[in-house]
Amino acid sequence: MTTLGFHASHEQIGPGQLLKDVQLAEQAGFDAAMCSDHIEPWSERQGHSGFAWSWLGAALATTQLRFGVVTAPGQRYHPVIIAHASATLADMFPGRFWLAPGSGEYMNEHVTGEVWPDKATRQQRLEESVQIIRELHDGKEVTRAGLITVQQARIWDAPAITPPLIAPAISVATARRAAAWADGLVTINQPASKLKEMLAAYRDAGGRGKAVLQVPLSWAPTEQDALAIAMDQWRTNVFPPPIPWDLPTAAHFDGVSTGVGEDLVRQSVNISADPGRHAQWLADYVDLGFEELYLHFVGQKQAPFIETFSGQVLPQLRQGSTGLPEGMVV
Repeated sequence: MTTLGFHASHEQIGPGQLLKDVQLAEQAGFDAAMCSDHIEPWSERQGHSGFAWSWLGAALATTQLRFGVVTAPGQRYHPVIIAHASATLADMFPGRFWLAPGSGEYMNEHVTGEVWPDKATRQQRLEESVQIIRELHDGKEVTRAGLITVQQARIWDAPAITPPLIAPAISVATARRAAAWADGLVTINQPASKLKEMLAAYRDAGGRGKAVLQVPLSWAPTEQDALAIAMDQWRTNVFPPPIPWDLPTAAHFDGVSTGVGEDLVRQSVNISADPGRHAQWLADYVDLGFEELYLHFVGQKQAPFIETFSGQVLPQLRQGSTGLPEGMVV
């Protein structure tokens, strides 16, 4: 059974409109949603960045969808705060919430004024944070003295159903290492060979749970408009690590992306005016082994995308006309 979800892009859409968009997505047939927890967008053209945790409470309360959030405990947030916030959502909406704790990006974490650690230190800090969050979700009192300091912390409303901790990974090495602690793996669209290698590394290292893929895409009634949307909104999001880890502001991302061309954007975004082509791309990801796909239309006006995909893409996937098993539901 493959889940087709809606990616709610806080960085591109204000929180009030985004709440309406995710409600529309549910009505149109999407059965889950996810978002990222940012304080800074990747471009001044994107121009938004609502507080994901406030928004998630409203979104969970006004839909029946299952939601996930990619977040970064350790610097901007102490992991006790992440444990507290996620426990409250999981208690109010049991079985409908997951979080993906990552090592973070400087664009969101620089606001604390603290030194930005190297990747190895950030990875160790993340793993300490994950252990703290798990123990707090289990109702334990936690005291720690490591990269993260905790003194007699306890979550008094620990959830009966603890939210899964899904590992966000871009590299094969991160996917392999995350297998030791994660309840699943989430990544973003990359070449098929890279995605296969990541999934194999995670599974071979003992990784459990579902494989989740966020799929940036651009659709419009014409190919020219679909390309223009992607170039305007997503050319700042095409760089491999360490570039996205270490730039501090949207202005810096805009600066380094001035020379980005169509070919590079097409490597990161599925661009087509043909809904059938998008349906085939999604079917190919399922064939790779991804069990949940979150569709991220990179434009800022979501309604035409939602309407078109609900009528012309989701039905193809349900009916198996793109190579998916007959009778598959989303």
